[in-house]
Parts: sequence; structure tokens; C-alpha cells
Amino acid sequence: MGYAVVGAVFMVGMTLFAFIKGGSRERLGAGIYFLAWIASLVVQENVGFRGLPIGMFLIDAAVLVALAAIAWRAPQSWPTWAAGLQLVTVMGHVMILTTKSVPIASLYTVMNLTSYLIILCIGVGTFWAWQERKLAAQYE
Repeated sequence: MGYAVVGAVFMVGMTLFAFIKGGSRERLGAGIYFLAWIASLVVQENVGFRGLPIGMFLIDAAVLVALAAIAWRAPQSWPTWAAGLQLVTVMGHVMILTTKSVPIASLYTVMNLTSYLIILCIGVGTFWAWQERKLAAQYE
């Protein structure tokens, strides 16, 4: 339960930071990821580690498409890193679909850890966008 609270505080904090200090890409990325987080809380099934949670898979696939679209022509590197990490999460779902002999709990652990890294990517991207705007305003 403690790790869930820490994750929630981290997620809300980085989202607020992105909305307050970030540029348009950072706000869009944080907004999409925050909405996906809320949606995943809604569609979670309490079935333990049995089967593929199809709702979670669809949400993660949609976030992958959205992050790839943000990264398509972005001059920053954070969207590419975030999309790559989200691809790891989607591939975890695909591994569950293919029923490889991998412990499901370890796949869910990898998915959760990559979520923290994606939030960190958005936070770092927000910080650099904020600093670039601050520097540009200083020399105008």
C-alpha cells in the first residue's frame, strides 16, 4: 500500500510540475499519461495474476501511440525515451498473450517500474523546457 501512495504522489507531483512549468509537449504528455493512469485505476480487475487484463493492454497501447506521435517531430529527446519505455510495457502485455514461461508477477513489476521511468522522463523534459524558456526570456 505504501508504494501505491508514493507512486500516486510522484505521478500527481510530476503532472502538476509539467502543467505549471512545461511547454505544450510536456503538458500533452503529462495529461495523456495522467488520464491513462486514472483510466487504469478504473479498469483494474482484482483477479490476481491470471490472464491478460485487456483494458490495461488497450490503455497502454493507446499511450504508446500518443507518445510516439508526440515524439514524431519533437526536438526534445524525452518523448522518444518515454515512448521506448512504454513499448517495453506493451511488450510485457504481448508476452502475457503469448504465454511464455515467464513469471507474470515479474512482468507486472517491470511494467510498474517503467511507469516510474516514464514519469521521470516527463519531469526531466519539463525541467529542460522550463530552463530553455527561462534562458530565452533572459536574453531577449
